[in-house]
Amino acid sequence: MFDKFKRRSFLQAVVAVAASTSLGCAEDVTPPSDDTAKYFPQSVASGDPRADSVVLWVRAVDPDNASANTSVKLEVSTSEDFSSLFLNESFSALAANDHALKVKVTGLSARTTYYYRFTFEKDGQKVSTRTGRTRTAPAAGADVPVKFAFASCQDYIGRYYNAWQRLLQLDEDLDFVVFLGDYVYETTGDASFQDANGTRSIVFSEPEKAQSEGTGMVAFFAASALSNYRDLYKSIRKDPVLQQIHERYPFIIVWDDHEFSDDCWGSTATYTDGRRDEKQDDRRKNAEQAFFEYIPLDNTQAPGGAIDIGQVVAAQSTGTKIWRDFEFGQHLKLLVADTRTNRPDHLIPEDAYPGSVVIDAATLGSLPAPVQGAFAGETFAYVDIDAAPLAQYKQLLQGVYVQTAVKAGLTQAEAAEKAAAWVKGNVSLFYVNQVIAGYNQATGGTTPLIPAGAARGVAFVHMGKPDLFGIQGSRYIVVKPVFELYAGIKYAATQGKSEDVLGAAQQAWFQDTVKASNTWKIVVSSVSMTPMVFDLSQKADVPEANLRQSFYFNVDQWDGFPTKRAELLKYLRDNNLQNNTMFVSGDIHASFVSVEGGVPALTAPAISSGSIKELAGRALLGAGYGSGAAVHKYIVQELEASLSAANPNMKFADGDAHGFVVLEVKKDEAVAAFHLIPSTEIAKDYTLRSDAELAAKFTRKNFRIKDGGITVI
Repeated sequence: MFDKFKRRSFLQAVVAVAASTSLGCAEDVTPPSDDTAKYFPQSVASGDPRADSVVLWVRAVDPDNASANTSVKLEVSTSEDFSSLFLNESFSALAANDHALKVKVTGLSARTTYYYRFTFEKDGQKVSTRTGRTRTAPAAGADVPVKFAFASCQDYIGRYYNAWQRLLQLDEDLDFVVFLGDYVYETTGDASFQDANGTRSIVFSEPEKAQSEGTGMVAFFAASALSNYRDLYKSIRKDPVLQQIHERYPFIIVWDDHEFSDDCWGSTATYTDGRRDEKQDDRRKNAEQAFFEYIPLDNTQAPGGAIDIGQVVAAQSTGTKIWRDFEFGQHLKLLVADTRTNRPDHLIPEDAYPGSVVIDAATLGSLPAPVQGAFAGETFAYVDIDAAPLAQYKQLLQGVYVQTAVKAGLTQAEAAEKAAAWVKGNVSLFYVNQVIAGYNQATGGTTPLIPAGAARGVAFVHMGKPDLFGIQGSRYIVVKPVFELYAGIKYAATQGKSEDVLGAAQQAWFQDTVKASNTWKIVVSSVSMTPMVFDLSQKADVPEANLRQSFYFNVDQWDGFPTKRAELLKYLRDNNLQNNTMFVSGDIHASFVSVEGGVPALTAPAISSGSIKELAGRALLGAGYGSGAAVHKYIVQELEASLSAANPNMKFADGDAHGFVVLEVKKDEAVAAFHLIPSTEIAKDYTLRSDAELAAKFTRKNFRIKDGGITVI
């Protein structure tokens, strides 16, 4: 039954609604009244603002009749007290969409602030949401500056949204907020990067439908069923700070990987690092449906009124499309790209056999003499393991493979199938003899292979892949010069398919839209354009020879598609677009400012997810390199200096801080302000502390972007 208002609860509701309309008060983190939270537990949000429209969102549920649709009234006004209404219309929040409702309001005036609220009525009693505030875009051609914030990666588990609280505190006059991906994280406590503390956790309502990953003390669940993904959004959107930031600003949102699965490509996950096929079309569909239900975006250019979420989800079966563009007056064209859906597999598969030769002698022989010379040493010798005289060696290698794969969790049959698929053809003697040495140590049995006159070539092991299954040498810590050579050769051989990040339709849209006449063309890319390179090749204090290399830290971002990145940047230069195009990115949990191929690139830190310095330190510790190791010094303790030394285009790097970026674009320049808080503060709940205490933890770094260059202000 609907709870009748008592005098006390009625006054609480009145106070809550009155407080919510004073949206300038950053210190107000009081949750809505019990009644408001009961029927509108995730508050309200707005998104995808255009000059004449915006999408308004709510989740409205009657807990006494949760299986039924919920009828609500939407009021939209230019006045904060709703004394005059632009819209006063009823809609239905469908149970089939988890009671999420998105309404596209059209016919609005350009560059205008609107207030909105949803009301639920039952048995003559009314409950309203907090009042939301949104703003439409400037009219096409309007000569006005545009200011927006951009941010990414808001892991909820064990962490707090202090960065969002600071943005509320600043009360910036923003046109919108861009969220660059990883709005939710699909796991409930993956110990490799999440620190559950009991007070910030997510529990699935149907854990039996989730994926169980890990074992023992490091076991966790990963979302799989639709209910699991919905739980992620419902949980984090109960956070009062996140609710307030949505109530105050319209958002433009794109997904990255964690909205579906970590380091995914298309509908393929990577939890088992190639041990098994992880193509999961149904799971991807569930993730997308929850995203479209809970995110206030208009990816199908729907007409005005309630957006048919079921129709949006059905349309994805013919090809997912969330890339879109926005115009904000004369000075800004915003291109929101999707770098996750269409991308191919990582260039080095997680289950790649380290000994497999991928650049043979014939291919090397077609390259310039200096390149051939770089691979002339014994390290690059290889043999055809299928040659009859080497039959015993092939048998040994396949046997070791099966043994290793079974220990890694494969069945005997699965291991034998993979061994047959991988251990064949040209194999690196550098790797083969390591395997033989290990075998000899265990059994004392076989002579190393040292055939005279062996050909020279490049194998996966030369790109840093040491093991059968794993992220090292596949997605992380990849030898840069060898990887780039391999990437270029494969790109040419596949006519670009090996690095087709955007897909044909999206790339055509990008190349056409980026030529718009607006002063600034800002490209939203969930993954960073700025290379992350650690050059340890000349570090004599690193005792491990295999680590004295130049590495890409993470090839799940644009570093993993170096040929395509160079091609896109060349396109901008060839069309004289480099001086007023800019990339804004997230994903990597670090702050970067750089100029790549003549094009400015800004990377925002994470709102709350573990910083890259924190995660790198954890990974090195797991690999046996503590704080006293030289490699730890260069990759963790001196991370910023190492990255800057390896990339002369980098103007600023911070691998520790969390925060957001505020960017204002004007006719002749853009100004970026990085607002940063140390990673040590993210596990603290600053809603329990004073505004001054939070403000004192933040620092600000300012940059001017003009004529393709970046200067510190």
